[in-house]
Formats: sequence, structure tokens, C-alpha cells
Amino acid sequence: MRFNYALTPSNRGGMNARKHEGHLPRKGLLYGVGAYGLWGVLPIYFKALAGVPAFDIVAHRVLWSLPFLTLLILASRSFAKVRAAITQPRTLGILALTALLIGVNWLLYVYAVTSGHILAASFGYYLNPLANVLLGRFVLHERLNRLQWGAVVLAAAGICVLAAGALGQLWISLSLCASFALYGLLRKVVAADALTGLGIETAILFPLAIGWLAWRSSGGASVIGTTTVDTTLLVLSGIVSTTPLILFTVAARRLAYSTLGMLQFIAPTLQFLIAVLLYGEKVALAHAVAFPAIWVGLALYTIALLRTPPAQEELPQAPE
Repeated sequence: MRFNYALTPSNRGGMNARKHEGHLPRKGLLYGVGAYGLWGVLPIYFKALAGVPAFDIVAHRVLWSLPFLTLLILASRSFAKVRAAITQPRTLGILALTALLIGVNWLLYVYAVTSGHILAASFGYYLNPLANVLLGRFVLHERLNRLQWGAVVLAAAGICVLAAGALGQLWISLSLCASFALYGLLRKVVAADALTGLGIETAILFPLAIGWLAWRSSGGASVIGTTTVDTTLLVLSGIVSTTPLILFTVAARRLAYSTLGMLQFIAPTLQFLIAVLLYGEKVALAHAVAFPAIWVGLALYTIALLRTPPAQEELPQAPE
């Protein structure tokens, strides 16, 4: 796939971002930290739904996300943006692809959590930042200084150690990494803001979710949960799932993609702690070796960002 990044109207903000490399947009950073912090604690939520099939959970995520997003679009008077996006074949095509990617990512993540493989999920999201940094460098042509490259190499070494000790569930990790890295890249370059894009993605997935739940119900399955707790959690899954994704897509448009990638270490670290401390998943020697390397790499990358004082509060934004 070839990205004509320089000619995409919505990415003038990204072009300007490269003019201000090394600057740390504070608001974008807050959005990114918020998104990854919320994602980091989501295993607790979906672990409580372990008795519900993963496909059903994802279908409910889509089903209940659409009315929530519709209300947000109404409140922000953004329907003109939605109409503009869906009348542009290129934009609609990219959003159809991102809808597929985020649907696959959700399904794999919920399966990993409910089947007791939270560590495999956390490893997938440890891989993802490096994928983001590399995509930012070689696809979006964002530059890295020597200290940032050193941070990437150190984190990559830690991830290689993790890979050697996690071969059994490596397919989960690699699939989560690939689907979300490509999703983030495409959402950064598409001509649609965070809320508009997510609303269209959810509308694309909505018929599939309804069809799945209708088919399951026709076979006699309980698709709304067997307890009041399950039902409540399924209904709220739309808000719970959508909030960090909106924060992420806003952050993706404000931050250099490589910077966004390094922030992502927040989520898998929280997931790792939850897996070990709350759910008793076993920690291998590889984890004890890899995590210090990854966090030192993150510290070095952050230092590299902070060493260059910001010229302005945040990067120029793409037209919305």
C-alpha cells in the first residue's frame, strides 16, 4: 500500500508536525496518556465478562457504541463532517479498512483477556510502539535523533527477549500489534477527525454486529448475558470502549506517530501488572529481563523529547 502522504489535505498538520520535530505538544500528550491509561485497565472490565463469548462481547461493543457516538456527533454538530467524509470515496474506503482492522483487534484482545492470555495481549501492545516508530520513520518520514534511535534499539532488545519466552501465544501478540499499528497509521492520514472517523467505522461494523447477535439469538443463545451484571457490562461496553479510542485518534492527529508509539508502553505495562497481581498469570525470566530494558528505552525517548523546548503549545492541526 502506497501512501501519498504529502498530498493528503487532512495531513497538512502532519507535514507541519515534521517542521516542529522534537516539540512536545502538551494537550496531545495528555490525550495519549489518557487513552493508554484507560486501555491499560480494560482487562479488569472484560475479565468480568469471561463467561460471555468473545464474538458476542465485540458485537455489543459495536451495538452500544453507535448510539453513544451519534449523541456525541449531534452534540458537536458534526453531521456535516460525516456527510463530507462519506461522499469522498478515498476517505470512505480507508475508513472501511480501519473499521475492519479495529474490529479484528477488538476480537483478538477480548479473546486474549477472557481466555487467560492477558500477558500475550500485553506483549502484543509492547510490540506495537516499535511498529509505530518504524511506520512513523519510514512511511510518514518522521526523523529520529540518535538518542531516540538508541531508545528504540534498547526497547527492541527487550521485546526480542520477550518474544523468545512467549512463542506459544505469539500469534495473538503479532496479530494485535499488526492490526492496531496499521489502524493508527491509517487514522492519522485519513481526511476525517477523531469523532467523525470513529462514528463511520462503527456504522460500518453495526450491520455485522446486529447480524451476529440475531443469528446467535435464533439458535437459542442468550446474547444479552445470563446475569444482571453481564447485561449491565455489555450495555456499558460501548462507552467504555469508545472513550479511549476517541482520545487515541485525537492524540494521533496531534503527536508525531513515533512519539505516540512510545507512549503506548503505558497500556501493556498496566496490563502486565493486572495479569500478574490480580489474575495470577505466571511471570517468566524473560519478563524480568525485558521490562527493565523497555522502560529504560522509554525513559531515554522521553528525555530526547524534553531536551528540545516546545515552540508552541501544540502542533498545527489538520483542517476538520
